Amino acid sequence: MRLRVFRVGLEAVTKDVRDIAWKAQIRLCARYRRLVARGKQPTLVVTAIAREMAAFIWAIARTVTPKPPAAPAAIR
Repeated sequence: MRLRVFRVGLEAVTKDVRDIAWKAQIRLCARYRRLVARGKQPTLVVTAIAREMAAFIWAIARTVTPKPPAAPAAIR
């Protein structure tokens, strides 16, 4: 059931956002494995991945334009 909810959520986002997210998934997963294989400390690896993930989140935020707030209904 959880997978179905996840897929519905993926369909709700634009292709640009999905592309950035997939690029992040591939890059960060590979980088995590590479750093751990080198024998780096786990806290150092997670911190490095989190910093790079923040850059991907920034890229997604710049891609998505926020919707303007709805005008309040006129009060009579």
